[in-house]
Amino acid sequence: MKTIKILYWISISFFGLSMLSGAALYFFNYQHAYSEFSRLGFPTYIIYPLAIAKIVGVIAILQNKQQTIKEWAYAGFTFNLLFAFSAHYATKDGEAFGPALVLIFLIFSYILDKKRVQKSISNE
Repeated sequence: MKTIKILYWISISFFGLSMLSGAALYFFNYQHAYSEFSRLGFPTYIIYPLAIAKIVGVIAILQNKQQTIKEWAYAGFTFNLLFAFSAHYATKDGEAFGPALVLIFLIFSYILDKKRVQKSISNE
């Protein structure tokens, strides 16, 4: 159980920090985000809502009271990362590895979270 918890917190920490740093980039370096979104073909009006969604999503994943909200946050991040990966891959800009790596950590943390919750329920 302890190994699962440690691996879970490592993977969710890496994932959460990458999402929060992306949100910070959107807020504090808007011009760079604007040019990247334009280059990738995404509408630029979603930059601020996406930044807010990333922050709220990380909070939703870290909380343990509302499992449905947590599941929706995992789903939203999965779609976000799949779209980011496919956009970078399609433009062949060499930046598709980042979203793919973060997606791996997201999937890993999701699986470990399920095991962690299941073990804590069976221990009660």
